[in-house]
Amino acid sequence: MLEPILQQLNSKRIVLASSSPRRRQILGNIPSPDLIIGADTIVTNGKSIFEKPSSKDHAIEMITRLNKMACCDLDYFYLLLGYAAKNSFCGRSHKVLTSVVLVTPKSSDMFKGRISLNARLDITQFEEESEVSMPNLTEDIIKSYVNTGESMDKAGGYGIQAVGGSLVSGIHGDYFNVMGFPLHRFCVELRNICILR
Repeated sequence: MLEPILQQLNSKRIVLASSSPRRRQILGNIPSPDLIIGADTIVTNGKSIFEKPSSKDHAIEMITRLNKMACCDLDYFYLLLGYAAKNSFCGRSHKVLTSVVLVTPKSSDMFKGRISLNARLDITQFEEESEVSMPNLTEDIIKSYVNTGESMDKAGGYGIQAVGGSLVSGIHGDYFNVMGFPLHRFCVELRNICILR
């Protein structure tokens, strides 16, 4: 997707933005970049938003809620209709949303952002959404997974790219978005703001 412009991209200063103090210090030492990429991912199920867990107990609670919430909602619907709960037919799906912002200087010879941020910078912003399904997970499976330590820096308390992939029964959308960065959409958007083609 980016092959036609890779040579030009490799000659540019591209920075991945972050709010961590360590990365902020590093960014302060870099001359004016040609492209700044910022991204953040959340997991949502209905009205609840799941960011990164603050503790192992919080991670267990998150995964348990993601696993059970859709089921409970569907059970409630069946009970309202006078039927027995249909727990085994629950989809147990949730959404993974990533928002990406591309910041480019107006003086860039390679990029032209979509929206003017100020006299010096343009921005381009987009979101990607993927739907993830989980099977019925037991408390033991959830606790064992959290004890791997993998869940602590992941939105929703799980990471699909390693052991956490065993908690996922299906994906509708971009796998890389579930990992935290929608690679294909990023490439499309980057090509769209690229002046050189």
